[in-house]
Amino acid sequence: MIKVGFIGLGIMGKSMARNILKAGFPLVVHNRSRAAVAELAAEGAVAAFSPAEVAAQVDLVCTNLPDSPDVERVALGKDGVIEGAHAGLVFVDHSTIKPATARLVAERLAEKGVLALDAPVSGGDIGARDGTLTIMVGGPQEALEIARPVFQAVGKTVTHIGGPGAGQIAKAANQIMVAAQMAAMGELLIFAQKAGADPARVVEAIKRGAAQCWTLDVKPQRLFAGNRQPGFKARMQAKDLNIILETAREFAIPLPVTAVNSQLFNAMVAQGLGDLDNSAVIEIIEQLAQVKLQEG
Repeated sequence: MIKVGFIGLGIMGKSMARNILKAGFPLVVHNRSRAAVAELAAEGAVAAFSPAEVAAQVDLVCTNLPDSPDVERVALGKDGVIEGAHAGLVFVDHSTIKPATARLVAERLAEKGVLALDAPVSGGDIGARDGTLTIMVGGPQEALEIARPVFQAVGKTVTHIGGPGAGQIAKAANQIMVAAQMAAMGELLIFAQKAGADPARVVEAIKRGAAQCWTLDVKPQRLFAGNRQPGFKARMQAKDLNIILETAREFAIPLPVTAVNSQLFNAMVAQGLGDLDNSAVIEIIEQLAQVKLQEG
């Protein structure tokens, strides 16, 4: 088996790394906060103290980091992957970042003989734990074939979109839909309640028809139970939408609905609600409607 490195052990990354370890791959891990490293080391992983140290020991190194500057720093900065790079290394970034950053990282690593894949994921913390993530891949086919057995340990669906940056474009498209669904769900729940219908019964009625989607299948039950904890943090949704709008400006693409949804999630962050689940965007709708979703 190839030896794998994993850098970035947050809500998603730690579960992904654990599934790689459970699949039998030798694993080297690094994270800025050391508690997650110690946890995985107790399960059989090898602890490292820098991205360069990880890269020097493995055949394939994965990252799952918050934003574009983090990926650029970990991949290309001091003590970064590039400083431990060796010919034949495969770099896989599971973060959600700007397509332009993914292309830059791929170009710079290629100078060291490293093949790079941008491979963002969708499926949230549940998908990460269960190993059922959807993986959208940009980069060379030969690198994908090396990485595929590792991807099969963390995901259920792997789709090669195209060249460098294409995986990030697909993830941006995914986040356009996710944000729209979360905002629409918040609106329909508050609409139903304030207009005089039981929102739980409304959800039961509509989720088996044309409105059916993952969001209506999973999120209302959590909201009715008073659970607005992540999942996928609203501040990360806001970050993704900002990336989408910046990329849209680059290519002169009008995204009027996404622009409005971006404002809703940025309002959450401004109000200190950014660490709640992205479904908690309903709180902004509640404030505007001056009504609280009935729980229970």
